[in-house]
Amino acid sequence: MEAATEQVLYHIADKLRVLSVQCTSLNPAGNSGHPTTCASCAEIMSILFFHHMRYDKVDKRDFNSDRFVLSKGHAAPILYAAWSLVDDALVNGGKLNLRTMGVAQTELVNHLRETKHVLEGHPTPKLDFVDVATGSLGQGINCAAGMAYAGKYFDKASYKTYCLLGDGETAEGSVYEAMAFAGFYKLNNLIAIIDLNRLGQSDPTMYQHDVSTVANRWQAFGWNAVVLDGHDIQALNEALTKADSSDKPTVLVCKTFKGRGFENIEDKLNWHGKPLSDPQKFVDALIAKMPDGEVVFPASKEAVKDAPLVSLANVDFAKSPIPEGTTKMSSRKAYGISLAALNNDRVVALDGDVKNSTFSIDFMKVFPDRFVECYIAEQNLVGAAIGMACRDRTIAFASTFAAFFSRAYDHIRMGAISQTNVNLVGSHCGISIGPDGPSQMALEDLAMFRAIPTCSVFYPSDAVSTAHAVKIAANTKGMCFIRTTREDTPVVYSSSEHFAPGKSHVLKQSAADKVLVIAAGITLFEALKAHEKLAADAINVRVIDVFCVKPLDKALILESAKACGGRVVTVEDHYPEGGIGEAVAGALSEETGVVVKRLAVHDIPFSGKSADLLDLFNINSRAIIETVKSF
Repeated sequence: MEAATEQVLYHIADKLRVLSVQCTSLNPAGNSGHPTTCASCAEIMSILFFHHMRYDKVDKRDFNSDRFVLSKGHAAPILYAAWSLVDDALVNGGKLNLRTMGVAQTELVNHLRETKHVLEGHPTPKLDFVDVATGSLGQGINCAAGMAYAGKYFDKASYKTYCLLGDGETAEGSVYEAMAFAGFYKLNNLIAIIDLNRLGQSDPTMYQHDVSTVANRWQAFGWNAVVLDGHDIQALNEALTKADSSDKPTVLVCKTFKGRGFENIEDKLNWHGKPLSDPQKFVDALIAKMPDGEVVFPASKEAVKDAPLVSLANVDFAKSPIPEGTTKMSSRKAYGISLAALNNDRVVALDGDVKNSTFSIDFMKVFPDRFVECYIAEQNLVGAAIGMACRDRTIAFASTFAAFFSRAYDHIRMGAISQTNVNLVGSHCGISIGPDGPSQMALEDLAMFRAIPTCSVFYPSDAVSTAHAVKIAANTKGMCFIRTTREDTPVVYSSSEHFAPGKSHVLKQSAADKVLVIAAGITLFEALKAHEKLAADAINVRVIDVFCVKPLDKALILESAKACGGRVVTVEDHYPEGGIGEAVAGALSEETGVVVKRLAVHDIPFSGKSADLLDLFNINSRAIIETVKSF
């Protein structure tokens, strides 16, 4: 690197510090934010955005461009500052007066964290230069690993993925999951950069400035680990250049100082997340070091245009996934063969070492190059899937036992903020799985996913409805969750049945129906048994298969409830909190003359035979009949 370029990058780093102080500590909209954590990574951001990364400055979601994930999301001000300089330099012919502010910089300084403004406290994809929301620490590297995997193995393209982590978040288990994943798959297009600034929020971090210990850990996971001074532009340049030709993922362990450049604040505790006192003093001191007049920004490298054009629209089945004449099949089995029958070669499947139980193995057998084994690391399973779905590069389906998604719930929650289109499929739901016992029984999964604002929740009951749930999910914007059942169940739908989001199905009805019974999955068949037994006693009930728990088919349920005199029974293999019963009760809560009686699993279950457990926990046909007769 030429000395002149190096000097400009140092000036840009100081300008990033200035903007970080101004928008957090001199903001007319209100002072808040993290100027000190921005200051420690200023040189890192300077060399990445203004020298090393290849990206389109106009089309910020260009699929050929390098990706950048700010895992330490509380450093959002410096990310916004970098892009404000990019934008202002672009309209000014590639040069700026660093002592003044352009339009984009002024917007940042005046509106960071302002109510309803897109420059939020932590990055979200409301901004077109942000792929995934960060701020819940330890997650950015999972998403970055997914992006890198997609770049290397699906796109087979030149773009790289850079992820900037804070040292405190590297204590998270999710980071270790990503380290193992990237090392195992030799994601040499992934560069992690640790801003090892020594100080956490309330105390020094675990290893402070023990760079060797940190580097050795990453190296043990198969990474090329480089220790360097994170404030040294030349050292950063050399390390990044070497990473370009590495056959492994690279981590730069950068020794830095929190609050760098702020006298009497640098490397001091108790400044985390606080505006600076007397901020103008620091701004003036940094600006005084900058040259007069305009500075020509370093010439940037162009993105290599070698990622394929893809389309994720109008996904359908290449052939009917459920063999003609099938009378019985588990919905988990139907999931695997339906996924393999989709006609888009950007459909990818991830699993957490249970593919022979979730039956994603059936997809793997047909498309091994589009199957990703994530092993027993559910946080990375979900995070990597979210990363693979970014910039519309893949239609990602991730499967495991539904109970195990609880380990990744924060990633799922953040996925909604990231506006992800990822599809999650959970098998082995409820007490019906029997002998394995409660540790394997998902009984809170519907509540989890119903609580996610952008998530559609499907609970198919047979093979045909499962196939349609898979196709709908592949075409649905936003997150989708499909709940599958372990046991083989009868096929109740014809291949011509129409399925849609927010649509339930009436399976049994008459003009003389007295009670509406609503169920899904294994309990649907208990409801159908109850229907037959009650009919023998001249008691007619209407049976609805929910299919889509969210959005719920309120119109059909209300119409059917009224037709049955306002008497409703829900039955589900799930805890009562947050499941089908509460969804139905909520939908009918403003209606008068309606009573909803809810059958669900009301206690922590135990091992046993499936039929015994359904009976003991009162979600079988006997319990339904008794409840119907109790009206």
